[in-house]
Amino acid sequence: MSAVDKSELQRIAQQVELNRQRMESIEQQMSRLEQIRIEQLQTIETLSAIPDSGAKGAMIPLGSGVQIVADIPSKTGAVIDIGSRVQAEKPISEAIEILTQRTEEILELMNKMKMEFSAIEETTISLANVFNEQMTTLQSENIEEIPDKKEVLQDNSPNKPRKKRKRGTELTLDD
Repeated sequence: MSAVDKSELQRIAQQVELNRQRMESIEQQMSRLEQIRIEQLQTIETLSAIPDSGAKGAMIPLGSGVQIVADIPSKTGAVIDIGSRVQAEKPISEAIEILTQRTEEILELMNKMKMEFSAIEETTISLANVFNEQMTTLQSENIEEIPDKKEVLQDNSPNKPRKKRKRGTELTLDD
């Protein structure tokens, strides 16, 4: 096999590895997005559960298993990030709308990522098949290049006299 073919095999192998890494990265990003989506859905559910008349003694989670008991007044608002780390108080219904829109955007992004993942996966499978075919061809060429054992034994048979050279003599054309 020529050097060009070997370099082509190396290029294909590198491309397969890069694609595999991209696929892993996409999977990790999709996992993070799924966690955010679940958190948003839970928040929507929690906000929807607050009655218009408010709630007395509601337990509000602060994180790390800590909750605080608070009274929620009627027609209260929710403080929500509206972008660029700017937070604003919005009516609960508007906060739910914002979170619902964000959840839909995340789903759209996840669908795009799934399509990209599928495309990369198809390309990777195709490249892997090409690589395997070329490797099979390379191996079959290597097998053909190895001389038959009988031929090797015939070339080195003891019946064939070897020319011996005495030390100190000059080299001849036969050497």
